[in-house]
Amino acid sequence: MAALPFSTKSTPSKFVSTFIHSNHIRRNSRPFFITTTTCSRSRARRQLRVKNVATDDKDVATQTQQGSLATNPPDSSSIASNIKYHAEFTPSFSIESFALPKAFYATAESVCDMLIVNWNATYEYYDRLNVKQAYYLSMEFLQGRALLNAIGNLELSGAYADALKMLGHNLEDVARQEPDAALGNGGLGRLASCFLDSLATQNYPAWGYGLRYKYGLFKQHITKDGQEEVAENWLEMGNPWEIPRNDVSYPVKFYGEVVSGLDGKKTWIGGENVTAVAYDVPIPGFKTKTTINLRLWSTKVAPEEFDLHAFNTGDHAKAYAALKNAEKICYILYPGDESMEGKSLRLKQQYTLCSASLQDIVARFERRSGESVKWEEFPEKVAVQMNDTHPTLCIPELIRILMDVKGLSWTEAWDITRRTVAYTNHTVLPEALEKWSLQLIQELLPRHVEIIKTIDEELIHTIIAEYGTEDLNLLEQKLREMRILDNIDLPDSVIGLLCKSEESSAVDHVEEVDFSDKEAKTTDEVGQSKGLDTKTKNEVTFEPDPKLPKTVRMANLCIAGGHAVNGVAEIHSEIVKNEVFNDFYKLWPEKFQNKTNGVTPRRWIRFCNPGLSKIITKWIGTDDWVRNTDMLVTLRKFADNEDLQSEWREAKRRNKIKVASFLKEKTGYLVNPDAMFDVQVKRIHEYKRQLLNILGIIFRYKKMKEMSPEERKAKFVPRVCIFGGKAFATYIQAKRIVKFITDVGATVNCDRDIGDLLKVVFVPDYNVSVAEVLIPSSELSQHISTAGMEASGTSNMKFAMNGCVQIGTLDGANVEIREEVGEDNFFLFGAHAHEIAGLRKERSEGKFVPDPRFEEVKAFVRTGVFGPYNYDELMGSLEGNEGYGRADYFLVGKDFPSYLECQDKVDEAYRDQKRWTRKSILNTAGSYKFSSDRTIHEYARDIWKIEPVVLQ
Repeated sequence: MAALPFSTKSTPSKFVSTFIHSNHIRRNSRPFFITTTTCSRSRARRQLRVKNVATDDKDVATQTQQGSLATNPPDSSSIASNIKYHAEFTPSFSIESFALPKAFYATAESVCDMLIVNWNATYEYYDRLNVKQAYYLSMEFLQGRALLNAIGNLELSGAYADALKMLGHNLEDVARQEPDAALGNGGLGRLASCFLDSLATQNYPAWGYGLRYKYGLFKQHITKDGQEEVAENWLEMGNPWEIPRNDVSYPVKFYGEVVSGLDGKKTWIGGENVTAVAYDVPIPGFKTKTTINLRLWSTKVAPEEFDLHAFNTGDHAKAYAALKNAEKICYILYPGDESMEGKSLRLKQQYTLCSASLQDIVARFERRSGESVKWEEFPEKVAVQMNDTHPTLCIPELIRILMDVKGLSWTEAWDITRRTVAYTNHTVLPEALEKWSLQLIQELLPRHVEIIKTIDEELIHTIIAEYGTEDLNLLEQKLREMRILDNIDLPDSVIGLLCKSEESSAVDHVEEVDFSDKEAKTTDEVGQSKGLDTKTKNEVTFEPDPKLPKTVRMANLCIAGGHAVNGVAEIHSEIVKNEVFNDFYKLWPEKFQNKTNGVTPRRWIRFCNPGLSKIITKWIGTDDWVRNTDMLVTLRKFADNEDLQSEWREAKRRNKIKVASFLKEKTGYLVNPDAMFDVQVKRIHEYKRQLLNILGIIFRYKKMKEMSPEERKAKFVPRVCIFGGKAFATYIQAKRIVKFITDVGATVNCDRDIGDLLKVVFVPDYNVSVAEVLIPSSELSQHISTAGMEASGTSNMKFAMNGCVQIGTLDGANVEIREEVGEDNFFLFGAHAHEIAGLRKERSEGKFVPDPRFEEVKAFVRTGVFGPYNYDELMGSLEGNEGYGRADYFLVGKDFPSYLECQDKVDEAYRDQKRWTRKSILNTAGSYKFSSDRTIHEYARDIWKIEPVVLQ
C-alpha cells in the first residue's frame, strides 16, 4: 500500500482553486445547475474551501462561460495538485494512505471537475438558444469504464499519466480500479453508449435516459457446474461520475383507479406511489467542449412511508415494505419474468423509465418556453427515440401527461405524440417482440390501458379506411396482424360500422360476420331468406379466442404511435419491411427507414488499441480519422506495403502477449501468443450459435487425436479459441452451452498430445473492459448466427475496426461489412436468410439428411470424453423433426459442413502471413462505414431533425 506522497494539509493549487470556485458559481447560478444541496459530500466539502481562495467571482464566471479551462488545458503539475486535493477530501477512503482504489476515486473526481465546467456551459448555451433536443430512452447503457475515455476525449491522457507518476502510480493501474458500470447487458446497451459518445463529439443537443441499476444484470462466475450468477457491486464504493439531483424528482404511480370529473377529465387516483430521483452522468465529446448528459433514475418513497409503529411493534417487514417495493424497481436489469411478480417488476421498470423521463422532458420544455407555452410546438423542440420496445409506454404516458395534466384534447395530444416519438427495432425474434398481458397492464396502469384502447381504435379505423369492408377475410387478416390489442373484442364503434356494412351488402356477399351468437343468427337468417347456400359460406369471425391470452403488442403500438421506424442493418430493415411488419409498411411506407448501427472509434480503437492507432495516424498522415473514419479508406493503397504490414503484425502481437497474460490471470490457462487468436464473445443465445463453434472445435480436436504428431502440425494451424458472454439466468439451454464450452476446455487444455495446437478458453464475466482487451488481439472473430436472426450486431464492427478478419453468415451487418472489406477478406458460409423458412419446412417433413461429420461429432460428445455431465438435452435439441426444444431450429446441423469447410480455408489463409495481414488491413480500412458518428448523423438528419450546436 503506497504512502500518501504529500502533505494532507496543503493548500489547493491555482488550478484546483479555479475549478472549485467556477463550479461553485456554476452550480448556484440557476436551478438547473448543481447546487450545494444536491452535490455529493466530497463536492460539498470542497466548496467549503472556496473561502480560502482569493479569486475574483466575475473573472471566474466569465472564464467558465467561455470554456477557457477546456481551451487552456492544465499541465501535469496542476493535475497532480488537484488529485492530491481530492485524495484529502474523498469521503470513501481513510486519509492514511494513497492506495490504488483511493487514487482512482481522486483522479475521477479531478476529471469530473473539468467535465462539469463544459457540461454546465453546454446546457446553459442550449437553454439560451432554445434548440431542439433529442432524448434517447433505453433500458440499457453499457458504458464500460469512464476514466480513460474521459481523459482521452479531453486530450489529457498524457498529462494525467505524468501527474499520477508524480504521485507514485501508473495510469493503467489506476484505471483498472474502476468497475464497469452495471447498466447494460449486450449490444443494445453498448450501442446506446456509443451513440452518446457520438452525439457529444458531433455537438448534437441530446440527452440519454435510463435506470440506475444497483446490482446490474449479474456478475458471472464460472465453476465446475458452469455459470453462476452473483449481484454486481459496482456502486459499493460510490460512483464518482454521477451527480445526485435530489431536487429533480417525479412521482410515478402504479395500480389505483381512473375517475372522471363532471367536465369529462380523467384523473388517476389511489394506488402505489414511488418517487424517481435523477442521477446525472456527464458524457464528454472528443476534441470539443460539448458535454452532454445521461440521466439515470433511481426509485424511493417518502420517509413517512416507513411504518414506524409497525417497526416498534416488531413487524419489521411491514415497516419497510413500501421502501423495498420502491427500491427494488432499480435493483436488477431484466429481473426474471417466469413468475407474475417478475413480470410485474419488469413492467414497473419500463414505466418508471418512461414516466420519469417524459415528465422531465415536458418540464424542460415548459421551462425553456417561459410564460408562453405553445404545445403545438412541442415536436419542433423535442424528439424522443425509443431504443427497442422497452420504452413503448412513452406513447400512452406522453398522451396522459398532455391530456390529464396539461389539459389538451385527445386530438391535440395524439397528434403531438405521433410527431414526437420514433422507434428503433432491434430484433426479428418473436419472443423479443414484447407482448404484455392486458390484465397485468390493466392492474398496474389502468389509465394507460384506456389510452392504448383508444389508440387501437384509431388504428382499426385507419385499417378499415385503407382496406374497406367489402373483403371481410382480408380485413380480418389485417386486423389480426396489425391490432395493438391482440385477441380482444373490437370496439363498439367498429362493430357498429361493420354491422352497417354487412346489412348493406348481405345480398351480394356470402361472408358471415360473427360478432356474437345473436349477430351470427341474424346474418344466417338473412342468407336463408335470400335462398343462399349457407353451407358454402366462408365464416369470418372477429371474436377473440377464449383459449388464447389477451395481450398488448408493444411493437405495434410503437409503429402506430410514432412517426418513424428504423431497422439497424440493411438486411434487417428489409426483413422488417417485407416480413415482420409488412402490413404496416404497406400502410405507412414513409415511416420505415434503415439506420445501420455503428460504434465509436474513440473507445473501440483510439483508446483500446493505441499501438494500432498510432500506425494508422502515421500512414494516413493525420489523426483526424478518429472523428472522420472515411479517412480510413486511405489504408487500402498501403495494404501490400511490407513496412506497414510489419508494423501491423508487431502491434497485433503485442496485444496478443497482453491477452495471454490476461487469460492466465482470469482463467489459469497458459496460451501461446504465436497461435491464431479465434474469438467469439457475445451474449450466449442459441441463435448466435456458440454451439456451432464449439462443435466445430470438437471435430477439430477429434481429428487431431486420430493423427500422429507430425500429421497434426502439418494439417492444423495452432489456435486459441476464446469465448465470452453471459447466459440469461433463466435461459437453461444457454447455460448448458456455457457449461459445455468450459468442459471442452478443461479436457482439451490438459491434453498433452495436443499441447499448444488447440486451446479453448471461456473468459468469465465478459463486459466492456474485457472486450477492450480481447478485441485488439483478435485475428479471427466469429459472427455465425442463423441468417436472418441477428438484427445487426456491433461487435462485428469493433473487430473489423481493429483489423480482425471475420467468419460469418450473411446476417445483420455482416452483409455490409463484407461489401466494404471485400469478399476475399471475409470468410462466408451457411444458408441465406431467404432459405431459412424452406429449410425448416424441409426439416419438419423429415427430408433433412445430416452430414456424417455432424453425426460423428455428436456421437463423440456422448461418449463422455468431456466429463460426466449428461449432454443429451443439448445434443437432442439438434435432433428430431418437430417439437419444442427439438428439430435444430437454428440450423446448426444444416450449416455444419459448410462451416468446417470454411474453417479449412481460414487455416490455409493464416499460413500465409502476408496474405493474412493484407486482409487485416483491409478490414480496418473497410470499417470506415461503421462509425456511430455516421449513424448518429443519419438519425439527426432523417428522424430527429436536429442540427449540431457548437459552443461559442
